[in-house]
Amino acid sequence: MAGGCLRPSSFLSANMIRPIIRFILRLLFRIEVHGSLPEPLPERMLIISNHQSFLDAFLIGAFVSNKVTWVIHSQIYALWFIRVIVDRTDHVVVDTARPQAIRTLLHVLEEGRPVVIFPEGRITTTGSLMKIYDGPAFLAAHTGAAILPVRIDGAVHSPLSRMKPPFPLRTLPKIHISIGELEHIEMPVARTGKLRRRKASERMLRILEESAYRARRRRTIHNAFLDAVDLYGKDAVVLDDVRREDQTYGFLLKASLALGRLVNKLAPEGEVVGLLMPNAGVTVGLLMGMLMQRRVPAMLNYSAGVEGMQTACDAARIRTVITSRDFLAKARLTDKIDRLQNVEIVYIEELRARFGLLDKLWLVLWALRHPRKTLRPSRPGDPAVVLFTSGSEGKPKGVVLSHDSILANVAQIRAVIEFSNKDKFLSALPMFHSFGLTAGVLLPLLTGCRTWLYPSPLHFRVIPELAYDQNCTVLFGTPAFLARYGQVAHPYDFYSVRYVISGADKLSEDVRRLWLDKFGIRIFEGYGATECSPVISVNTPLGYKVGTVGRLLPGIRHEVTPVEGIDRGGELHVSGDNVMLGYYKHTNPGVLEPPASNVGPGWYPTGDVVEIDETGFVRIRARLKRFAKIAGEMVSLETAERIAAAATGKLSAVSTKARPDRGEMIVLFTQDLELRRDRLVGAARELGLPELAVARRIIAIHKLPLLGTGKVDYVKLKELADGLE
Repeated sequence: MAGGCLRPSSFLSANMIRPIIRFILRLLFRIEVHGSLPEPLPERMLIISNHQSFLDAFLIGAFVSNKVTWVIHSQIYALWFIRVIVDRTDHVVVDTARPQAIRTLLHVLEEGRPVVIFPEGRITTTGSLMKIYDGPAFLAAHTGAAILPVRIDGAVHSPLSRMKPPFPLRTLPKIHISIGELEHIEMPVARTGKLRRRKASERMLRILEESAYRARRRRTIHNAFLDAVDLYGKDAVVLDDVRREDQTYGFLLKASLALGRLVNKLAPEGEVVGLLMPNAGVTVGLLMGMLMQRRVPAMLNYSAGVEGMQTACDAARIRTVITSRDFLAKARLTDKIDRLQNVEIVYIEELRARFGLLDKLWLVLWALRHPRKTLRPSRPGDPAVVLFTSGSEGKPKGVVLSHDSILANVAQIRAVIEFSNKDKFLSALPMFHSFGLTAGVLLPLLTGCRTWLYPSPLHFRVIPELAYDQNCTVLFGTPAFLARYGQVAHPYDFYSVRYVISGADKLSEDVRRLWLDKFGIRIFEGYGATECSPVISVNTPLGYKVGTVGRLLPGIRHEVTPVEGIDRGGELHVSGDNVMLGYYKHTNPGVLEPPASNVGPGWYPTGDVVEIDETGFVRIRARLKRFAKIAGEMVSLETAERIAAAATGKLSAVSTKARPDRGEMIVLFTQDLELRRDRLVGAARELGLPELAVARRIIAIHKLPLLGTGKVDYVKLKELADGLE
């Protein structure tokens, strides 16, 4: 970078024009400032900010500090209206292609003059954070300067941004400015200067992501929905489903208000009400309507069987279940629902007939005109949704998520991955799946993205065709589903897809390579738990490492505790705003049990053994429950499955059976009918893995039992293993 410093003009100093600019900006944009400058100011300080518009420098100068030296990109400085203001301040003009100006900035910081810099080097054209240049971070690390993060929100919607329709633009949008706490970047240890700069810039990116997350507003889900309606407009199409009828924000608002009023007649305020519904617009309307009227929807897993659904109803004390006759008939669930006990089944087809004349007048004359005044009082910390664990290793538990925990997770995801209302999600994961609900429905709904809801992820030939036909840009899936989509899809089916995000299970190298080679798409593997709303970490375009599940999301605290018998890594414990309120268990129905671990109350023990490297990437080693004790040694069942995956391309999974002589025996269930143990031993040797992890028994099975989420049903496998002689 090349540049030089200029002193303020004596004609009109920044001190004179600052109050004028502050007054004008407050008048026009209703500026809200959160936080303040630290007292006393550090000797060396670097103020960094995201870059949303041409207003940003004026906002910082007027509301954060004007006693600074500005770093201005040469292309921005070339604009005459920028020069009119900038020439009356201390500034340095830089060119990101020429790094010489770093020396000038070093001198400025060493003189004790605070420096303001936009690390992205340009105004965003995506609406989110863009690439972070290495120079600013290396500058902070080299000088030891304190970093003050500033977050600007709202200016991206002004005509002075670089966003274009259909991105929502407003003449005078409301702007929020959040001033964070001081941070520091230590000089990284690395072999070369280039690596040190890169590590420093990764740390600065993390600071900006944390700043974006911390600036979020705390509110309820239904208020966030109404904010989205106001921002994107009632005419914006937001949902499609198998009926192929575009559903706008206005249509969904009307449906939510009407359905919420109907649910009022079924259950008292605060009660948990079961929803047994497909991925469809009416389900989203029911969900939002119940939240508006302070009823708590419990998303029942219809793939769990009668016993699983009954356990869920008992644990959460569900007395009323809303479902659809048409859905039950198509999904062949009618006989199962009839066997549920102690619950009243309400069919939505019949519920609509209860919406009488007074209800219609209320909807048209009052609710649609004043939707916020129809909301029942609720707080961000109130229960919003009850989801149920998959039951892959035991009876399902009810996970109670608050409005704040779900919206926190949405904000965490948005802080690290760029979405906009130009995106179209293909959401086939069921809404009873936490990934399907938060990432597949609420994230796009609250951010203006369009969503195509499909009722089943198991239609492996239909999903790729839908992605092609509807020009979808975002696809979520489990590794098992992505493997099948990749196998049957045409190489051009996913031509429009920008993001494929995998979760719920470990992504195999075969599936990753298949998508990269066949479609040219890099799968972003993530990791989460229903109890965490659900995303805990994810790979992103700005932070990606093969074989890991990405970095922990901003706002998530973590501890890795040692586990006896395991040398590398330890059990991951997490806490943060996205963690659940607690469990409903079948052993203690209706009683909320808050999360806790040996780290402390409010912490959630994931039960997963992880390693976190020096750059923050998380590698999942195994699940604590998925270990076998063989000849006195702790053996990971994931290692046994890894060996099987190397020995055969067929789907396989392992369980254990108790043995009096050696503790436990590993049993491999595989769809490879010709697999023999010598192939497993050879694969273990080739991978350098211990033969102790090679399965002792091999059971050929035509089809592995899977849950509705695509996970292997390990409870069923355990029953099969225990039944072996």
